[in-house]
Amino acid sequence: MTTPLALRARAEAEAARLPPLLARAEHLAGTVLLGEHGRRRAGLGDDFWQYRPAQPGDPAHRIDWRRSARGDQQFVREREWQIAQSVMLWVDRAASMRFSSDKGLPEKGDRARLLALALSVMLIRGGERVGLTGATLPPRRGNAQLERLAAIFVDDDASDYGTPEARGMIPHARAVFISDFMGDVAPVHAALTKAADRGVRGLLIQVLDPSEEAFPFQGRTVFESIGGTLSHETLKAGDLRGRYLQRLAARKDELAQLCRATGWQYHCHHTGDSAQAALLWAWRAMDQGAVR
Repeated sequence: MTTPLALRARAEAEAARLPPLLARAEHLAGTVLLGEHGRRRAGLGDDFWQYRPAQPGDPAHRIDWRRSARGDQQFVREREWQIAQSVMLWVDRAASMRFSSDKGLPEKGDRARLLALALSVMLIRGGERVGLTGATLPPRRGNAQLERLAAIFVDDDASDYGTPEARGMIPHARAVFISDFMGDVAPVHAALTKAADRGVRGLLIQVLDPSEEAFPFQGRTVFESIGGTLSHETLKAGDLRGRYLQRLAARKDELAQLCRATGWQYHCHHTGDSAQAALLWAWRAMDQGAVR
């Protein structure tokens, strides 16, 4: 049985992981927000947003006559949309995400957590609600929600490959799934189809290690899953490269086609690339695909 001292030591070790993750996520979000506008848009609300030139079909009561009196053109006074969007996250925490081919590279899971939490920071700052798929953490706003997300993200899953969680999808919400998607693809099909049936659109971000793209192996090699349940030994690893790359390309194409069919957007990110670039893509994709 776990003793109180051992439990406290484990709890303190886990808690110590939260501030660095939150700090990194806040910093990453800040670097992107510096060059980007927020997610404000015209719509129903009380706060003034901007003036725009009147267009054919605009009703007379929408025209701001005081602003229009300053010149020869008529202007419409637009208000900021104030209906918060719910964004549901699923971040793969299975054993395969603990892979890194080089000490200088982050694990796939670390990059996935960082991207998910940094995107959450940006969304919550923009007035959105963020939560997890399933019943673990409903969408909420505020810094306390970021701490809850970080606490869940640092826990690992014992399974070899993650299975997307599609329960608890709020109709017409947005969603973000982040994984290496190297396991069985059938649950991914089921999750995105279920989401699409509920009017949920989102982003599917595949995180891969550079070696998983290049397959640099030669000679005698033992391939093992991180969880230790799968193992394959070969004397000529180089002979497998062509078939492996073909299957990887087929998997990526299948994911991309699935996203097109369900109204989602697909992006492949490598841990050797900038996390900022991936976050910027996600931020812009969320804005471009937002359904209001």
